[in-house]
Amino acid sequence: MSESIQDRVIAIIAEQAVLEPGDVSLDQTLEDLGIDSLGLVESIFAIEEAFDISVPFNANDPSESDFDISSVAAIIQAVQGLVADQAA
Repeated sequence: MSESIQDRVIAIIAEQAVLEPGDVSLDQTLEDLGIDSLGLVESIFAIEEAFDISVPFNANDPSESDFDISSVAAIIQAVQGLVADQAA
């Protein structure tokens, strides 16, 4: 059975934070995990590559982006939406 989107996103975020996936919880923010702006951009690139999607993210102004990075759960939900849109 293939990994779920949630598991894959958590693995990518954990790798950027230099943590084990089990140490990442859904309610944490990237800041909580010690991921800085460069780590965020690297995470976005890794997510795009892993799921073959294009993330609508403005690294210069994340608050103006359509991609919610407010928590791990929000990132997972946004990726699930992009993957579903691509499949449709």
